[in-house]
Amino acid sequence: MKKPIVNIVTLGCSKNKVDSERLAASLSSRYDIVHDSDKKSDVVIINTCGFIGDAKEESIDTILEYAELRRAKKIKKLYVTGCLSQRYRKDLQEEIHEVDGFFGVESVQMIAKDILSEELGVRSEELGYNHERILSTPDHYAYLKISEGCNRRCAFCAIPLIRGEHVSVPMADLIKEAELLAKKGVKELILIAQDLTYYGRDIDGQYHIVELVKRLLEIKEFEWIRLHYGYPQGFPDELLDLMNNEPRICNYIDLPLQHISTPILKNMRRGVDKEQTIHFVTNARNRVPGIAFRTTFIVGFPGETEEQFEELCDFVKEMKFERAGVFAYSPEEGTPAYEMEDDVPEEVKQERVDTIMAIQQNISLETNEKRVGTVEKVLVDRIEGDYYIGRTQYDSPEVDDEVLVSVDSAELNVGDFVNVKLVKADYFDLYGEVI
Repeated sequence: MKKPIVNIVTLGCSKNKVDSERLAASLSSRYDIVHDSDKKSDVVIINTCGFIGDAKEESIDTILEYAELRRAKKIKKLYVTGCLSQRYRKDLQEEIHEVDGFFGVESVQMIAKDILSEELGVRSEELGYNHERILSTPDHYAYLKISEGCNRRCAFCAIPLIRGEHVSVPMADLIKEAELLAKKGVKELILIAQDLTYYGRDIDGQYHIVELVKRLLEIKEFEWIRLHYGYPQGFPDELLDLMNNEPRICNYIDLPLQHISTPILKNMRRGVDKEQTIHFVTNARNRVPGIAFRTTFIVGFPGETEEQFEELCDFVKEMKFERAGVFAYSPEEGTPAYEMEDDVPEEVKQERVDTIMAIQQNISLETNEKRVGTVEKVLVDRIEGDYYIGRTQYDSPEVDDEVLVSVDSAELNVGDFVNVKLVKADYFDLYGEVI
């Protein structure tokens, strides 16, 4: 008998992606699973994001789009889960009646149990937890979520309200999950959390991120291990030294800095000031020569003056971060910053976003041009038109620069590692030849 098809639509960050992959595995015994597919499906599950204004808008638009399909009986069931549903479940239930069930950020087992029990009468005891995932990424890379929630209380951030306090996944579970990913053919493992550096603190009062990375390095199938979402306060020098000494750890770190003006950082409740931030960046670059930074900044935070914004511009120019993104501040209900006067006009916020991005675009081009003539190890992600599209260790999937190699110049496979000589640079792309 043909299984019904479930389409899991994932919005937001890579942490949501992992949740969707676990949910897919829990449902796979009774359904055929597709991720973010245009294929005709019987059931749609939307995993929403509710982090900032633009993400909320995208989530609501997506729900409404599928609600129209549910109303027209083009899909049989529609479920909504994730951060937006966690924050606004009651409001969504009152406004959008076509949805068959709203879930927050409950455990995957609970969501799967409720859906299956309603659809097929499956008993909850048939849904024991497992470490399996049905990947939504290409087979050669995957994310490993090492913790949930966050104990930082940044004034602008709603994550602790949505996801709760930091809870580390036991190391034994992470190693088992990583081993299963390796068996699936994963070559690049990307560690994610709201705050990687806090891993283990909730278990025994000690930080265990270095120990975890060392354990993961014992799984030889991983040629690259990449670190996402650190925090400048308390970032261990030992981890930087390990990165420098172990070639399988990418010389790359994704670490949001948010601002540089000490008064703004204080009001943001970041726990660091300008001097400490500069020291962290300088120390990381000294300990790991050639490290690539990805960071993000918020402009238009309550009280941000023109002088403080110029201070941020000067910092970006001076530090020359390899990768940087910028967000316009948006007030989030329930956060400390929500009680502050949102006194920077929206058009000024957008002008500041554009200014920083223009600075960063020139830095990116300058950085890429310096790499022309070098030979770098590239992981092939996909084939697109006339090019193989890949990445170096300095680039994370979907958010960073890519390396383009003509399909006429070599025969490559998705998931291959190849040595590429970089011959041309653009603002956010590099062109190369296989050697």
